[in-house]
Amino acid sequence: LGAFTPQLYRVVITVLGLLFIVAVGMVTSMLVSIGLERIAYRPLRHAPRLTPLISAIGASFFLQQALLNIFGPTQRFYVRPSLIDGTIPLRLGSVGTIPVTKTGIIIVVVSILLMALLYTFVQRSKTGRAMRSVAEDKDTAALMGVDVDQVIVVTFAIGALLAGAAGVMMGFHNLSFDFRTGFIPGLKAFTAAVLGGIGSIPGAMLGGVILGVAETFAAAYISSEYKDIVAFGLLVTILMF
Repeated sequence: LGAFTPQLYRVVITVLGLLFIVAVGMVTSMLVSIGLERIAYRPLRHAPRLTPLISAIGASFFLQQALLNIFGPTQRFYVRPSLIDGTIPLRLGSVGTIPVTKTGIIIVVVSILLMALLYTFVQRSKTGRAMRSVAEDKDTAALMGVDVDQVIVVTFAIGALLAGAAGVMMGFHNLSFDFRTGFIPGLKAFTAAVLGGIGSIPGAMLGGVILGVAETFAAAYISSEYKDIVAFGLLVTILMF
């Protein structure tokens, strides 16, 4: 390869390193989620619906405080590789040029790819069919031979895998994080799902895009402090109407 060898080596090493970090984040998130399902959700399988919700809130604060005690309250920082650092100018003719971050492009592409894989899995696979049947009526699904506990564990694992990938991508994009970093994005993910329609995977992603655009316009034309107000105002409005 001659003179291109150092450049190619840098690209390969960077890509492999990033894939390794994403894989570690996904697996760690999955293991925590499976443990959480066994401890905080499975004993409450037949409890009223409000009970697991309260348990989930308690588990969220438990994880935050555990990370606070393990890693401390200080901000931690990612070191972004030069390959994915910087921006790419997007020329829009007479409108002008918009700088688009490389990490932003990666997040959009990877998110669309993961959404397509998840949608295909849920709609086409035997496990996906079982997941949809348990979501519809778990008692009837159990009578039809579906292992409800196993399906719920698989659902938790898949959700946590995607959350782990999202967390790593968000870290490389924002560069800083602490023990509370995932709380607000988690609430906004719920808001996006409600906005796009609970149970619709493409709808949830579309809801996320709408929510992101609304926040960006609020930050640009009002104030950056109004981003969260707009997000949760949308949630309340959708639930009301």
